[in-house]
Amino acid sequence: MIHIYKTVDGKIRQMEQAEPGCWVSCYEPTPDEIRSLTEDFGLDTGFVRSCLDEEESSRIEREGNQTLIIVDTAVAEKLEKSETYQFYTVPLGIINTSDYIFTISLRRNQVLAAMADGKISNIQTLFRTRFILQVLMQISAGFVFYLKQIDKISYKMEQELSGAMKNQEIVQLMGLEKSLVYFTTSLKANLVTIEKIQRGRALKLYPEDEDLMDDVGIEFRQAVEMATIYSGVISAMMDAFSYVIANNQNSVMWRLTIITVIIEIPNIIFAFYGINTDTLPFKSSWVYAVLITLVLTSIVAYVLLRKRKF
Repeated sequence: MIHIYKTVDGKIRQMEQAEPGCWVSCYEPTPDEIRSLTEDFGLDTGFVRSCLDEEESSRIEREGNQTLIIVDTAVAEKLEKSETYQFYTVPLGIINTSDYIFTISLRRNQVLAAMADGKISNIQTLFRTRFILQVLMQISAGFVFYLKQIDKISYKMEQELSGAMKNQEIVQLMGLEKSLVYFTTSLKANLVTIEKIQRGRALKLYPEDEDLMDDVGIEFRQAVEMATIYSGVISAMMDAFSYVIANNQNSVMWRLTIITVIIEIPNIIFAFYGINTDTLPFKSSWVYAVLITLVLTSIVAYVLLRKRKF
């Protein structure tokens, strides 16, 4: 899909045709739309191909009058047949030309959708540098939002830590840990790209945009710190889960051992009285064997249960 937007009278508007100062948003493009980007708009073919590569890492590159900025964006997806969420990152390509700003991605981006819907204030497509910084600011806010969601999920799981563990909880916790690894790696790569932009070599920076540029760098650094902290918390919870599982297993084994010992006592008593000999006491009647079994079983059960409650 290709949509064209422009700021008119302070509000973002969708346009029918592209004109200088427009923002061209492209996601889930068809082969014809990809051809239109390279032929009609004259975008570099390598730049477009890089934007649509899921494995592309965050970087910045310049070719002629076109500047390519690739950053990773946070994505959350609810898994089918489950109440859990999967968090991962998807690259977003931003191409700055002399007339337009292009954003290209394989999937629809919630950050760009919010900007296109006018939910983000003070969006100016005419000022391309400021627009790019605003996109980067919203991307960092998206990371922070999903990091807080991960923290809420982990806190909820922490409250359910006691008691028997389910496979679903363990799998979800492992998924959160993996997601935080992806987030941390992507945020650090994005931060390197932000630092390159701050040097002003690949993208022309204006004095009025210095504060926004500083805010973008601060937001990404805070996001990196949050991801690192949450990753440590999840790792600690994984260790705690392993201790809980081991403790629960020990409790089950203790119960089984007590049951086995108690059940074995009647077998031993009746096995003795089943021997063909006259030397055993109280052999004249089976009642005595039953009474001895009940007494010994009660004593052993009392001793074992008194040592440890279960």
